[in-house]
Amino acid sequence: MTLTPEQFNKLATKEDLKNYATKDEVREFKDEVLTAVDKVMDKLDDIEHAFVSNLAAHDRFEERIIRLEKALKLQAV
Repeated sequence: MTLTPEQFNKLATKEDLKNYATKDEVREFKDEVLTAVDKVMDKLDDIEHAFVSNLAAHDRFEERIIRLEKALKLQAV
C-alpha cells in the first residue's frame, strides 16, 4: 500500500512524539498492556487444559467403541 503525499505528511516523527506522553503515562499504559496479556495467557491456559482433557476423553471413547465393535462383530462403515 502506498501513501499519498497528504498521508505521508500526517505521519508523526520521533521528534513529534518525544513530548507526547509522560513517563507515568507510559508506565501506566505498559501496566495495562501487561495486565491484558496476563488475562489472555490465563484464558489460553484454560483452553489448552480443556483441549488436552477432550483429547484424553476422545481416546477413551475410541477404545470403547473399538471394543464394542469387536464384541458385537460389527464392521466400521
